[in-house]
Amino acid sequence: MPLVYKIASTAAEFEAIHDLNYRTFVEEIPQHPPNPQRRLVDRFHDENTYAIALDGDELVGMIAGRARRPFSLDGKLANLDAHLPTHQRAMEVRLLAVAPGWRKASVFARLAGVLGREFRDQGCDLAVISGTTRELKLYAHLGFQPFGPRVGSGDAVYQPMWLRLPDYAERVAHLELSAGNEATSFLPGPVSLSAAVRGAWSSEPVSHRSSEHLRRVQRISERLQALTGCAGALLLPGGGTLANDAVAGQIRQRGGAGLVITNGEFGERLADHARRWQLPHQTLSLAWGEPIDAQRLRILLAEQRPAWVWAAACETSTGMRNAPELLREACAEVGAALCLDAVSALGLQPLDLKGVWLASGVSGKALGSYPGLALVLHDGSLAPAGALPAALDLGAIVQAGGVASTQSSNAVAALEAALELNWPAHWQATQAADAQLREAFDAMGLPAAVATPDAQPGVITLALPSGVDAQRLGQRLARLGCRIAWQSAYLRERNWVQVCLMGAWRPAAVEVLPALLRRYAGLAD
Repeated sequence: MPLVYKIASTAAEFEAIHDLNYRTFVEEIPQHPPNPQRRLVDRFHDENTYAIALDGDELVGMIAGRARRPFSLDGKLANLDAHLPTHQRAMEVRLLAVAPGWRKASVFARLAGVLGREFRDQGCDLAVISGTTRELKLYAHLGFQPFGPRVGSGDAVYQPMWLRLPDYAERVAHLELSAGNEATSFLPGPVSLSAAVRGAWSSEPVSHRSSEHLRRVQRISERLQALTGCAGALLLPGGGTLANDAVAGQIRQRGGAGLVITNGEFGERLADHARRWQLPHQTLSLAWGEPIDAQRLRILLAEQRPAWVWAAACETSTGMRNAPELLREACAEVGAALCLDAVSALGLQPLDLKGVWLASGVSGKALGSYPGLALVLHDGSLAPAGALPAALDLGAIVQAGGVASTQSSNAVAALEAALELNWPAHWQATQAADAQLREAFDAMGLPAAVATPDAQPGVITLALPSGVDAQRLGQRLARLGCRIAWQSAYLRERNWVQVCLMGAWRPAAVEVLPALLRRYAGLAD
C-alpha cells in the first residue's frame, strides 16, 4: 500500500514522532544525549506543525515547521535575515527524519510538499532549513539554496539553506507523483484503481451460472439502484458503444419518432447510433460546449411531440453537464421517454435516474473499476423482444435473472468492490478537487472549455494556446507518471487536453498537476 501523508493530529501520532525523533537525532545523528525513556520531545514541540508519512499505522517519516521567531537558526547564525532574499514571511523547517528503507527523494518531496502547503496557507513564502551535510545533493535537487557558514560540530554538521515556497511545487512535482508505485491517471478511462478493486479482479474465476456469481450480479444491481434511483441494472460484456446499441434496440422496439440532442462528440455518436439503427428522429444540434436552453427545448418538444429523447448526461468531450433534471421534466411535459448516455456521469457526481427510461453506463470510468462491462440502467419496463440480437435483448436478460450468457466473474467482482465506496464523501472530494484545478488553470490563463455552473465536476477540457502541442505535452507528462487525455481524435483535432477525476484519483497529484502543466506547457503564473 502507498504511504499516507498528512499533518499529525492524534496523540498516537505525536508519540510516534517523539520515538522517531529519538532514533534519528540521538541514536543515528548524535545531536542529543541518550535517555532511559528513548523518547525525544523537541523543544519547540508545542509550536511545531508536523507533516508525517504513515505505512499503515507505522510512522516512517516526519518533518516539522514553525513560523514563530526566533528560529533555531537565529541562535546559530548571527543576523539571519541579512542572508535571506526578500520575502513576506519566513518559516523554519526542522526535524526531517525518515526511517531506513524509506529514504527516497520522493518521500522527502511529499513530506515537504504537505508541510509547504500548510504554511503557504498561513501566508509564508520562504522556508529556511539547517540541512544535514549528508544530503546536500538532495537538497540542491529540490531547490534549496545554501547560505552562510555551516553550523554544528562533529557528526552533526548542517548547512543553512533557504527555499521559496511558491517555487517548490513546480520544482518537485514529478517527485511527488513518483512517490506512488504507478502512474497517476487523469484519463476518462482507464482510471486509477483502488487496492480492493485490484484484489477482486485477481480472485479465482467462478462460473457465470454459479449461485455466487448470480448473487453478486444481484447485489450490483441493488447497489446501482440505491445510487441512482433506477429500478434495475443489467451487465453486458462490452463498453459504452455496446450499452448505447442496447438502448437503441429498445428504442426501435418502442417505435415512434424521437429527438437526439447533440452538443459535443458523444451526442453526435448518439445521433450515429440512431442512424445506424434506422430510428426515425430529428436532431437538436448545438455547438460544442453550448448548454441546452430550457425554453428552446420545451418549445421544440411541444412542437414535435417526440416519442423519445436521447442525450448525453455528461458530454465528456467538453465537460458539459446536460442537466438530467431539466431533460426529465421537459420530457414528462410531453410524455416522451428519456434515454441518457450516462457513461461518464455515472459515479462522477450524484445522478438521479428516477423518471428516466434507459441510461447507459460502463464499469471502467467514474465507477472506478476495470473496463469491460456495459451497463444499462432502466425503469423496470423491459420485455423480451425476439427481433433483437440475443446479446442486446434486455428483456430476455431480465428474465434470465441478469445473466443470459457468459460474463467475466473477475470483472463483476471488481465492479462490486468498486461500488463499496463512501459515495457522498467521494463526490464531495471530487467537487472540491475540480474547483481547485479550475482555479489554478484560470490563474495561468487556461480556462476550461465549459465553465461553472454548466460544467460537470470531474471533467475539465482545456484548449491549449497556439504553440503548445497537446500530444507533446501529454507525452511529457506521461513520462513523469501523470497521464492526461489527448489521444482521442476529437482532442487531437482541436489541440485540446482533458483532466478527469475518475476512479481512485490521488489528492497529491491534484496538488501538483497545475505546476506540471505550467512548467511543461511554458505557461506563466
